[in-house]
Amino acid sequence: MFKKILIANRGEIAVRIIRACKELGIRTAAVYSEADRTSLHARLADESYSIGPAQSSESYLNKKKLIDLAKEIKADAIHPGYGFLSENPEFIKMTEKEKITFIGPSSKSAALMGNKIAARNLMIRNNIPIVPGTVKPVSSEEEGKKAAGEIGYPVILKAGGGGGGKGMKKVFSENEFIPAFESAAREAFNAFGNSEIYIEKYFVNPKHIEVQVIADKHGNYSHLFERECSVQRRYQKIIEESPSSFLDEKTRKKITEAAIYAAKACEYYNAGTIEFLMDREKNFYFLEMNTRIQVEHPVTEMVTGIDIVKEQISIAAGNKLSFKQEKIKLNGHAIECRVCSEDPLNNFLPSTGEIYYCREPAGKDIRVDSGFDQHSAISINYDPLISKVICHSQNRESAIKKISAALSEYRIAGVITNIPFLISILNHNSFTSGSYDINFVDNNLAELNKFIIDSGRNLEEVVSLFAAVVKSGSAPSKKNESFQANRWTDQIYE
Repeated sequence: MFKKILIANRGEIAVRIIRACKELGIRTAAVYSEADRTSLHARLADESYSIGPAQSSESYLNKKKLIDLAKEIKADAIHPGYGFLSENPEFIKMTEKEKITFIGPSSKSAALMGNKIAARNLMIRNNIPIVPGTVKPVSSEEEGKKAAGEIGYPVILKAGGGGGGKGMKKVFSENEFIPAFESAAREAFNAFGNSEIYIEKYFVNPKHIEVQVIADKHGNYSHLFERECSVQRRYQKIIEESPSSFLDEKTRKKITEAAIYAAKACEYYNAGTIEFLMDREKNFYFLEMNTRIQVEHPVTEMVTGIDIVKEQISIAAGNKLSFKQEKIKLNGHAIECRVCSEDPLNNFLPSTGEIYYCREPAGKDIRVDSGFDQHSAISINYDPLISKVICHSQNRESAIKKISAALSEYRIAGVITNIPFLISILNHNSFTSGSYDINFVDNNLAELNKFIIDSGRNLEEVVSLFAAVVKSGSAPSKKNESFQANRWTDQIYE
């Protein structure tokens, strides 16, 4: 087993990895940017090192700095978490060259599955259904328009060099195609340095189902069942659950088998996720593979009992999977909600500043994975994710009630959060019935926001923020950048 692991990430996933390492008796080294100097992950690690300015490109994305630091402090391995460099084949090659273990897949697997077009072609060769569309980049607007007409509108344009919603454009008619194509190519180039675009059929009301796979370097492959991630906004997941209430046992068997075939096709090892779209007839289509730990991995851990991060570390150290497929059973139901520093009633405007007060929910089978605590600072430079609340219960109905109650107990003052919005989703009939799809949030946004206002949850946020200000001894200046000067603080001052 490793003696020291460098964690090339920040926030809640860095904290999650640190805690897993502590339980395994492994020393941890954290990195932090200037904006994260007092962050929780920097304080919890055994060693912490400044990695550069607040800008990600100069700190968490600086491959050479991270490799040089790992060598200097004699780290055996690097865990990339998710985001940043977690799926960067060049970074993985650098670790391989320096003989520093990368806790993830090989550079070959990451490169193959990171190229969305190459991944689609690989799935075709292995008889795994893909979303109908082009199997190579379209070279011009006219070629793209012709292909879209053959596929049949609506279609969706996607970046060949990356995901996360960058370069994705829905096109519902021929007249919309050229401006959408130009915009998608420009956005793709800015995000990934690659303007390649491919085209897929756009399913109007699909489900987003993903399968957690895990494999070792000895050729053992397993799955940890599926997660449903259909509650999304702008292609970003908000609430995830496991298992999906939409799947029957026959479909579950087919989709998990397809996920294993996909992982074997690219000779994958470590933890990864195969993502699918599923139509109302329960036909599923390969979407992409995420070659890393997922934000939503805790729901899988709670229904299977497998610690995925510990398993990642063990596999990277050369060990075999600690379990057999036939021994893994689904136990109850788990739901995860992503708590973010953003204002749902103000077009999800990011909220930054100091957390003056924080009280996390607690109780049986309630888990909070957080990267922040009281007096932590939320920076505009990074993802707005503050924490994840995960609840487990014997069935889906009781899990919904449990997580809704847990979120109602959560108190964060100093920044605005989406907690009231999460509660409004959990109380919506489309969610409780399980009939929701990936367009649920967009189609019901006005109704969800009305629930927040009618329930008085927005007033509770104001009151809790006011209480924090009083407790601090004096109201901070609106000119103070660490204090969020927005409509909430305006109400307090009034």
